[in-house]
Amino acid sequence: MPGTMAAAHPTAAMELPVEPQSLKKLSFKSLKRALDLFSPIHGHQSPSDPESKRIRINYKKQAEYGSVINLSGQQTTEQSNSAELGRGDQVSTSTALALPGSQGTNASQNDRSHNAIIPATTMLPKVPEIGTASRSAGAVVSATDRYQSTSALMERLPSRWPRPTWHRPWKNYRVISGHLGWVRSIAFDPSNTWFCTGSADRTIKIWDVATGTLKLTLTGHIEQIRGLAVSQKHTYLFSAGDDKQVKCWDLEQNKVIRSYHGHLSGVYCLALHPTIDVLLTGGRDSVCRVWDIRTKAMVMALSGHDNTVCSVFARPTDPQVVTGSHDSTIKFWDLVAGKTMTTLTHHKKSVRAMALHPREKSFASASADNIKKFNLPKGEFLHNMLSQQKTIINSMAVNEDGVLATAGDNGSLWFWDWKSGYNFQQAQTIVQPGSLDSEACIYALSYDLSGGRLVTCEADKTIKMWKEDEIATPETHPINFKPPKEFRRY
Repeated sequence: MPGTMAAAHPTAAMELPVEPQSLKKLSFKSLKRALDLFSPIHGHQSPSDPESKRIRINYKKQAEYGSVINLSGQQTTEQSNSAELGRGDQVSTSTALALPGSQGTNASQNDRSHNAIIPATTMLPKVPEIGTASRSAGAVVSATDRYQSTSALMERLPSRWPRPTWHRPWKNYRVISGHLGWVRSIAFDPSNTWFCTGSADRTIKIWDVATGTLKLTLTGHIEQIRGLAVSQKHTYLFSAGDDKQVKCWDLEQNKVIRSYHGHLSGVYCLALHPTIDVLLTGGRDSVCRVWDIRTKAMVMALSGHDNTVCSVFARPTDPQVVTGSHDSTIKFWDLVAGKTMTTLTHHKKSVRAMALHPREKSFASASADNIKKFNLPKGEFLHNMLSQQKTIINSMAVNEDGVLATAGDNGSLWFWDWKSGYNFQQAQTIVQPGSLDSEACIYALSYDLSGGRLVTCEADKTIKMWKEDEIATPETHPINFKPPKEFRRY
């Protein structure tokens, strides 16, 4: 009987239900472990001695109010305080910050002697000086104090961001109808008397700039027309489309005189070189092709992108060709060697649009994540624009006055100051009666040669013309500019 009971006892003990611990008890246990682990590191304990506390408070006064203490006429007291701070640092080396000051010869000598006593284990970066009121904010931290101070005390510097130039707001003054499909591309004539538009209805239409009347319709493509360019030296118009074709139109005969065959898929963008007779085209085959205009021969294929090449522009000097792609990179090309010079990887999403400034050696690029400015010829990143359009940007253009216009997939048309990146106007296109609200997309835009007119090509089959509002003044449309706290390098 006792043996039976003894044998049954372990089984009964195993069958007893385990009592679950409450959530409150588990939370307190986890909190206690966290405090035991991190409390000594992050300095939750009280200061070690009053002398150390006094030195810290003195330093904070100098760091935050040092530039204005002199204005109260207490320069002598300030110098004596800095001298005391140096002496106090020598006495209490275990818990005080050693901070190089700029309050006079005595303070700098004390700092040098103090730096010789305390081992320099960590050197925090110095803030560049701006103006006479700036002070050095670097700090040398002792080994024992590294865990008691969790952040460096940095002086706030005045903003170095350039002030924006005031620009007049833009208004829509004309809506042109005539296309039977989405209007996808636009180019202006060098004489500034007419402009041409390419559409998903497979036609190219030529319009009068002054009156907006239709002058001519060209047919020949069998798919929508994605790119247009007008030559400044010849009476030629170049077009490219989803039908893999690149065509050269003679505007004296109004017919196609050359076709450039070689693209394996749709052609999305094209550009003419400003000084030599070559044509650049980019498309879905991830290649930018260089064509001799007269012989129709493909001079070279600039291959290196991993996805669709959807934007391109050309310059007279290196880099002569710049391409933007759906692989989120921008490439500078050596046109002689046919190789990549530089690859810019600042964007996170497809680079669908780029705009070269007509006067400055800089350009802007746009993707769904941001609009960025780069320097030429090296491609140094300058800055981001100071607002985010938060849509896919299909096209952008800048005029000589420094007004950058960007057109979005949601029908938004934003205007920016080129110098500062300040967004001074946000316009929304109005969908025409009979079109869907989802057709409020702007596919292409361009300034005329004077920079005083802007033409947008839209998904509601219309062409809209914009000009500056002459009535506006800086008082009626003031600049509401807030400079950013820092330069972001990405």
